[in-house]
Amino acid sequence: QVQLVESGGGLVQAGGSLRLSCAASGRAFSNIHMAWFRQAPGKEREFVAAIRRSSSMSRYAASMAGRFTISRDNAENTVYLQMNSLKPEDTAVYYCAARDSGWGFFEVKDYKYWGQGTQVTVSS
Repeated sequence: QVQLVESGGGLVQAGGSLRLSCAASGRAFSNIHMAWFRQAPGKEREFVAAIRRSSSMSRYAASMAGRFTISRDNAENTVYLQMNSLKPEDTAVYYCAARDSGWGFFEVKDYKYWGQGTQVTVSS
């Protein structure tokens, strides 16, 4: 089992930045791939970014590439999502997710463990 707890959400103006954190426990953090997803009101949950357990590779959704950066600190059992140049359409609940099998999967159904989510609201 993996337990995930997100933090760092909040209200920010368009063009601003936020850094989300996700603390993991329950399994060796260095053995699990981590990802961020988000879900806006009335929409399906969508992939944002993922990082391989060794930090050797990362992947981004096209609309976030260049604005968002995923990173992890295996010593602190934490994954981060740095979000810059935020837009109102980035408003959503952001979820941390973990996968303990192969790399290269970026759909909701591919992730077994989920956090409770943190709200990000971007005002125009």
